[in-house]
Amino acid sequence: MKIGVFTVLFADKSFEEMLKYVSSKGVEAIELGTGGYGSDAHCNVDELLGDETALQRFQQKVSDHGLMISALSCHSNPLHPQKKIAAPADELFDKTLRLAAKLSVPVVNTFSGCPGDHENALYPNWPVSPWPHDFQEVLKWQWEEKLIPYWKEKNALAESLSVKIGLELHGGFSVHTPATLLRLREACGPMIGANLDPSHMWWQGIDPVESVKILGREGAIHHFHAKDTAIDQQNMNRNGLTDMTEYSEMRDRAWYFRTVGFGHDQKTWADIISALRLYDYDYVVSIEHEDGLMSVDEGFTKAVENLKPLIVKESVGQMWWS
Repeated sequence: MKIGVFTVLFADKSFEEMLKYVSSKGVEAIELGTGGYGSDAHCNVDELLGDETALQRFQQKVSDHGLMISALSCHSNPLHPQKKIAAPADELFDKTLRLAAKLSVPVVNTFSGCPGDHENALYPNWPVSPWPHDFQEVLKWQWEEKLIPYWKEKNALAESLSVKIGLELHGGFSVHTPATLLRLREACGPMIGANLDPSHMWWQGIDPVESVKILGREGAIHHFHAKDTAIDQQNMNRNGLTDMTEYSEMRDRAWYFRTVGFGHDQKTWADIISALRLYDYDYVVSIEHEDGLMSVDEGFTKAVENLKPLIVKESVGQMWWS
C-alpha cells in the first residue's frame, strides 16, 4: 500500500512546487483533479490531450519526483437536470477517462450524480425517506430513467479504455452507501466501483470497516480516500444526520470533517487499513484534507504522520506458522 494525496489542496502551488513538497513528506502517490467542483490547477485535460509533448513532460516530472498518479478526479453532477450544468460535467468526465488511459492511470474518481424528479426539473432531488410514497416514485424514476442508462454507457466507455470508475459515496448524490453502489454496479457493470471515503460513512452512521467488508467481498473498491469525521453528539441530537448547517458553522454542526486521527483514534484507522488488506486492496490511501480547524500544511502533515505507522507495506506471503 502507498500513501497518496488529493492535490487540489495545493492549488496555490505550481505543478513542480507541489510535486517537490508532497514527495518531501514521504508521499508516494498523487491524485490529480481535472476540474468540476475542484481545481484543475495541476492537470488541464484539454492541454494534455491536445499536446503529446506536454503529456510526456508531465509524466516525466511526476516520475522524476518518485511519484505515481493513483487517480484522476473530476467531481461534479453529470445528471444535473439543468443541461448547462450536466453537459460540461459529462464532457469533462469523458475527457478525464481518455486522459487517464493515455497516462496509464487505472482509476477516474467522480460522483454518481443526482437527477431531478422529472424531465423538466431545475434542481436535483435526493430522496432519503421511503414515505410518503412520492419519494419512492421519484427514486424509481431516477434509477430507471437516468442513473442506470447513463452509467451503463460510461461503464462501456471505461471498459473500452481499461480505466475503472471510482464513485465517491457522498451524501446528496444517488450513490451514497455500499448498497446503492452495489446496486449500480450490478445494473451497469464491474468497471464501476467505489472511491471509498470513511468520513462519509461515519456521518451516515455506517461503520467504515464494515463498508470495506461489504464492498471488498465484491471486489468493488477501486480507490480509497483518507479523511476523518468528528461527531458532535449534542448537535447530532438537535440536527440529525442530514444536518443542513453550513460547513463553516462548525460549533453548530452535528458532524464535521477532520484530518486523519482527529475524529477517530489510531486503532480505528488501523482496523480500516487492516480490513482493506484483508479484502485484497493493495493500492493507494489518498489523503483528502477538509479540516476546518487546521491549515492545509498542518492537516496534511499530521495525516501523513498518523498514517505512516499503519500502512501495510509488505504482504505476508506464505503463512510460515501454519
